[in-house]
Amino acid sequence: MFKKTSNEIRQTAHSSYRCHYHIVFAPKYRRKEIYGQKKDIGEILRKLCEQKKVETIEAEAYSDHIHMLVSIPPYISIAQFMGFLKGKSSLMIFDRHANLKYKYGSRNFWCRGYYVDTVGKNKKVIEEYIKNQLEEDFAKDQISIKEYVDPFTSNKNK
Repeated sequence: MFKKTSNEIRQTAHSSYRCHYHIVFAPKYRRKEIYGQKKDIGEILRKLCEQKKVETIEAEAYSDHIHMLVSIPPYISIAQFMGFLKGKSSLMIFDRHANLKYKYGSRNFWCRGYYVDTVGKNKKVIEEYIKNQLEEDFAKDQISIKEYVDPFTSNKNK
């Protein structure tokens, strides 16, 4: 249904568009749960994006937040997409990682809000920022590492 042309303009049956968004969202209480499940959470988010026909241009999971650069079709509002992405991913994360449920009693894995910005000419700058942010976050994490203990298994999450 979607055709990518050389100048990155997408097409549906009745429209042409280039709707790129920079999205940032975090787990509830900014807990560093993403880092241990980084690969799995990334797979979940990619799968959900594919279901909505949203192209993930660049994405990175940091220790306490997610950055995504996505192309969303014009028939989906950013609010609809974020509600779907955060709601469905929460359920999938808790299904796969039952040990996280004790920290998130209301089954809300993500914070209520999110940051979104439209992307125009500065797309490359944002892509580079997302790639380089990981190094800065890793350095900060090494300064203050806090380990959580699962009360059911007494295992430390890393």
